[in-house]
Amino acid sequence: MSLSSYTKEFKYNFKIAYPIILGMLGHTLVGFVDNVMVGKVGITELGAAALGNTAIFIAMSFAIGFSVASTSLVAMADEAGDKPTAQSILNHGMVLNVILGVVLFLLLFFVEPVMRYTGQSEKVIDLAVPYTHLVAFSLIPLGVFTTFKQFADGLSMTKYAMYVTILANLLNVFLNYLFIYGNWGCPKLGVLGAGIGTLVSRIVMPIMLFFMLKNLEKSREYVMSISFKNMQQAMYKKITALGLPTAMQMIFETGIFTAAIWISGMLGENHLSANQIALNLSSMTFMVANGLGITAMIRVGNQLGARNYANLRRVAISVFLLVLCTQVFFALLLAVFRTWLPSLYLEMDNIEKLANNTLVIGEATNLLLIAAIFQISDGMQVTALGALRGVQDAKVPMYITFVAYWLIAFPILYVLGVHTNLGTMGIWIGLLTGLTVAAVCLLYRFNRISLQLIANRHQYTS
Repeated sequence: MSLSSYTKEFKYNFKIAYPIILGMLGHTLVGFVDNVMVGKVGITELGAAALGNTAIFIAMSFAIGFSVASTSLVAMADEAGDKPTAQSILNHGMVLNVILGVVLFLLLFFVEPVMRYTGQSEKVIDLAVPYTHLVAFSLIPLGVFTTFKQFADGLSMTKYAMYVTILANLLNVFLNYLFIYGNWGCPKLGVLGAGIGTLVSRIVMPIMLFFMLKNLEKSREYVMSISFKNMQQAMYKKITALGLPTAMQMIFETGIFTAAIWISGMLGENHLSANQIALNLSSMTFMVANGLGITAMIRVGNQLGARNYANLRRVAISVFLLVLCTQVFFALLLAVFRTWLPSLYLEMDNIEKLANNTLVIGEATNLLLIAAIFQISDGMQVTALGALRGVQDAKVPMYITFVAYWLIAFPILYVLGVHTNLGTMGIWIGLLTGLTVAAVCLLYRFNRISLQLIANRHQYTS
């Protein structure tokens, strides 16, 4: 095929992807806003928010990873015109996601011993624990929201969750302003104030999305017909069989970044803050690739439902090429503005904090160089994962990510980070290695599966 056969899909790919990207950026911006606003209070408070958000992010990644399974299933059912199956996926997915939210909320109450075992600063832990406990409760309403969101994504109705996320983020900023700094007569709660903002905004999100979907013709019948009668074990198993490996894969990936944060915390508060700044910036650009990965999942899932395997491969490659272009662009941005971006997180006008803040910015500047390089690897691996989920291949990608991140990346980042003078630079070199290995293996896996589907189709029709 000519290059134009792929590039002509860019516009439609981006039409589906941009609401997903903005919605994901909204989720990331909750952490970004918390970090920026808390960082103005002090480095210890920033470290506490980083530590607490890391624990929350692991749990949230597992929950979102599990719920993502329904998107490809809904996309297949929608393409085939199978409304009863789509309704069943929504009903069963709601039950599973809420139960998972409750379980994760309860598990996060035991995070304090883990934080102390990793050797984090006592001052940081004392602030991080109550923040984590408060925000953990938001995983329950988040489970309801992700159920509606992933279902709407499967119907290619991607922009409504974006609207909700943007509005919720604005609410979070306002509540942070009130409760972090104690404005308008509200108590000055610091890190805990950021937790209140996050919790309230996430309670509002599923309510807003429900009413939006209720008033749209394509989704009205589904959301108004949610019922928990006649639940079937087979559908629970189908969602879980795809959702659990996907959730584990996301845990392996977020877990390795969490390990990087905790190991940097062992090196000192300044290292932890620098690592968090670089990670937060790179994760925002990663959301673009992540959104395109979900686009690949939706479009590949549609073509799988239509049994058009040649087009399945073509649309997937078109997304791969689009991601390559966007990630090269973001790599250049991070490299060019690496000395300015970290200053957004810290109060440089405070003379008492100037020395420490200058050290943090210098270290974060160096880390952003490596972050710029791994934009491409990170983007390609998440897009390949999306395409593989579209063909409902979940188990092998789970094994690939485990090997890449925990058998390859972790030993490298631990040795270079702790036992050499590279410090946090060594940690990020390990991350870069793991992401690159994952990207190569996952792209190879999709290439093999898509060619096999086409060959089997030709063999069947000949």
